[in-house]
Amino acid sequence: MLFVFAGSALAINIAKDITLDGFLQGNYSVDTARANPDGDYFKLAEERLQLRLEANKDPFRIFIKSDFFHDWIGGRDFDSELREGFVEYTSDKWDARIGRQIITWGVGDLVFINDVFPKDYDAFFSGRPLEYLKKGVDGAKFGVYPGFASFDVVVIPFFTPDKFPSPDRFWLFDPMPQITDRPEEEPQTTFKNTEVALRAYRQLAGFDTSVYFYRGFFRQPSAIPDNPLAPTKLTLTFPELSVYGASAQGNAFGGVLSLEAGYYDSRQNESGTNPFLTNSQIRFLAGYQRQPWTDFTAGIQYYVEYMQNYSEYLANLPPGFPIVPKWNDLFSLRLTQMLRHQTLKLSWFMFYSPAVGDFLLNPEIKYNFTDSIWAAIGSNIFGGGNKASQFGQLARDNNTYIQVRYEF
Repeated sequence: MLFVFAGSALAINIAKDITLDGFLQGNYSVDTARANPDGDYFKLAEERLQLRLEANKDPFRIFIKSDFFHDWIGGRDFDSELREGFVEYTSDKWDARIGRQIITWGVGDLVFINDVFPKDYDAFFSGRPLEYLKKGVDGAKFGVYPGFASFDVVVIPFFTPDKFPSPDRFWLFDPMPQITDRPEEEPQTTFKNTEVALRAYRQLAGFDTSVYFYRGFFRQPSAIPDNPLAPTKLTLTFPELSVYGASAQGNAFGGVLSLEAGYYDSRQNESGTNPFLTNSQIRFLAGYQRQPWTDFTAGIQYYVEYMQNYSEYLANLPPGFPIVPKWNDLFSLRLTQMLRHQTLKLSWFMFYSPAVGDFLLNPEIKYNFTDSIWAAIGSNIFGGGNKASQFGQLARDNNTYIQVRYEF
């Protein structure tokens, strides 16, 4: 049970094995291109209280992280969200965690291949802190450590989709805007629909290597029309998906080299003849990070995905629908400079797609006033490509955000 309280400058040690801490945060993001579709100029305007409760009594641990927030433009006065809440058991050879938890796999920097767990892209594009990109899953994670390798098994009986930007606050491409009847059908909670993810990892030749397997569903819905030629209804479904992948990360060429690959098996569209369901794909990522001088870090990535059964996709695509390219790629660059005894951080992150020509730019300045108080200001700048591309469709959604946090 969590109790809202007037904060203290220090974490509150309620008892020897119980700790309660958290933060107060203000987060505001305003359009710099034009008003939102709903006429407002704010992408985000909220105050947020997060409380974290941790209780340890070997071999058990209880962790709860919950947010209470006030959203000025979301149609809600006050609301709450359980970010994480689980019970964990740990021993020398195995451990188990049951409840809501945030899981991160893979080696990509904001590029996810084998990290098949849910994301909140609305938070990311609106200017919330990066930690809010990840969403928790309700399930169980088991770790086994026999010595020659380590294994993680994740079982998720309750499906959680990705969260995408709201059409009220973002200008989004819609090929059929006249159709408003759009029921969403999430996978039912059954034994057959339970998601399973596996990871085996160990160090090989100085590299942290992993192999992955996932059986579940795409977390981005596919829109299925009732009649492709004259549709009156779009049903949003989450097609069946299996992922087979691997990653490696280690020191090389004076920096850190990262490699990751995955095969996305679209189990409901293996022939590629249904243009409304995602085709199977091969995805690959290569990244390199280095510190050229003290307190400065540079990281680059190149990501590419290849659509299988492309000729079948083109042959069945209805006239007037945007064509997804056979090859799609994405280049990213992250630059970070720490100044003033590492209290001031200047950062630059960008995505650019050579195949499509669209981009996302994210400059940010963050300053730590004290150990407990920090503030950041940054921008999300979209453009290029076309009205249907990933970042091109957001060209009217450029925004500048401010984050202020007091941690206790």
